[in-house]
Amino acid sequence: MNNQTKRPNPKFTLEFKQDAVKLVTEKGYTHQQAADSLGISLSALGRWTRAERGSANPTGSKTATLNLADQAELLRLRKENEQLRMEREILKKAAVFFAKEVE
Repeated sequence: MNNQTKRPNPKFTLEFKQDAVKLVTEKGYTHQQAADSLGISLSALGRWTRAERGSANPTGSKTATLNLADQAELLRLRKENEQLRMEREILKKAAVFFAKEVE
């Protein structure tokens, strides 16, 4: 498949992902039934389900598994951190610029 025919990955909200997982975990849907009824891929639903179960059932492995809410929070914080770093660099440059003007 080349880049021209490749479909972009849809973006789903955290609430949508959690509700989709609840269909499987609480309502008794099979993964296939839930994926078909929501119009999403079976693999995406499987990833979301594993992500939610990963935090509830720690296996003792060295790598911690984050649930969907934690993943979303981590992504938000990383973006915010990057923004703050950029702003800090701009302020540093401005401070140097204005310090030279004063002299």
